[in-house]
Amino acid sequence: MEKLVVLGGGESGAGAAILGKDKGMKVVLSDAGTLKNEYRDILIEEGIEFEEGGHTPEKLLDADIVVKSPGIPPYAPMVEKLAELNIPILSEIEFAGRFTKSKMVCITGSNGKTTTTLLTYHILKEAGLDVGLAGNVGKSLALQVSRDPHDVYVIELSSFQLENMYDFKANIAVMMNITPDHLDRYDHKMQNYINAKFRILQNQTKEDYFIYWQDDPVVKKQIQQLQIEAMQMPFSEFFHEDSAAYVDNGIVKFVTPTEVWEIPRDKLSLTGLHNLYNSMAAGLSASLLDIKKDKIREALSDFEAVEHRLEYVATVGGVRYINDSKATNVNSTWYALESMNTPTVLILGGKDKGNDYTEIEQLVTEKVKAIVCMGKDNSKLLDFFGDKVAAIVDTHSVEDAVKACAGLAADGDTVLLSPCCASFDLFSSYEDRGRKFKNEVLKLR
Repeated sequence: MEKLVVLGGGESGAGAAILGKDKGMKVVLSDAGTLKNEYRDILIEEGIEFEEGGHTPEKLLDADIVVKSPGIPPYAPMVEKLAELNIPILSEIEFAGRFTKSKMVCITGSNGKTTTTLLTYHILKEAGLDVGLAGNVGKSLALQVSRDPHDVYVIELSSFQLENMYDFKANIAVMMNITPDHLDRYDHKMQNYINAKFRILQNQTKEDYFIYWQDDPVVKKQIQQLQIEAMQMPFSEFFHEDSAAYVDNGIVKFVTPTEVWEIPRDKLSLTGLHNLYNSMAAGLSASLLDIKKDKIREALSDFEAVEHRLEYVATVGGVRYINDSKATNVNSTWYALESMNTPTVLILGGKDKGNDYTEIEQLVTEKVKAIVCMGKDNSKLLDFFGDKVAAIVDTHSVEDAVKACAGLAADGDTVLLSPCCASFDLFSSYEDRGRKFKNEVLKLR
């Protein structure tokens, strides 16, 4: 009997453990931290052996296969020990992929991948396809493959998940963009991060498709160095000779091998330049799965925005409050600022991942009337932006940050939480940060 060791007991770990059990493997799940009650209850109910609060080497080092949670870095001591023993270490997606022949639509990128994933899933579901949602969103792919299989899966893939994927194949691979992020995980070498992202193309053949933003300089440069088998379907705001999607006089045009169709840009439910790209990528993916264009148009025009991504919260005293807590890197905040068309009070701050704020400097100068810093240590932000805006405030809680914004914003302004940084200094996650921000805003009414 093969022995499966699962490291990490979150959504992906619990799902992998169940799939392993269903395939007749001896399964042990081990988590260095504390399991959430819902996952502990599942493991008990399934009769799967597990431990939490630390790893016991003698329980783990005789594994035949290891499935590792994407959040555990390759340099974690237990991962290094298992690697030294040449035990295969897989991501949950790789493991699940070995037990299904379903079509895979896989989406990665530094920014926009969650919205694009949810929008693609929305189109396919509305069109009546038997579709599952997995990866960074939705339910564990392994759990679905085992207990709730689908014909097609739409999967959001982070670079962390792609690191441990080897034989898995995306029938449709989508690359939204690549900007510096998570460089602390990649020896502070951008190329290492790029290489991880581009693993999404491995194993693709000429029967498959690669959708990407063709004006991204990093993606463009990397493509020139690769031999890509899949049919390339680039998209852009502007027409290029090889564009599969572009805008012409306010009309978004889609050009696929079998048809050409269009939708007025102002009919897209999601606004802003970044959302144009998200809509193009999702529209192309759906076209390539032979979904009728009327169905795609309908779904692109009625999709509701993702929580924590340029999410409208409320208007209080004539001031619009926007929750963009999912903006955990500088480029994401650039897109948020690009979509602002009123004077903006910007909330920045959190755990800095080696950010370079020059990327948003010009937009801040043009659009931001005041900055409210919200973090344990805001010194880098205060130093960089101190002389670039009329007012900058140092706060260390969401309550104080929202109060400061309310004092700085006037009728007709927008308060934008788009922090540029990870949330882990004051919050448990970007979702926690976004929800607490929304609660404080609603208290102002």
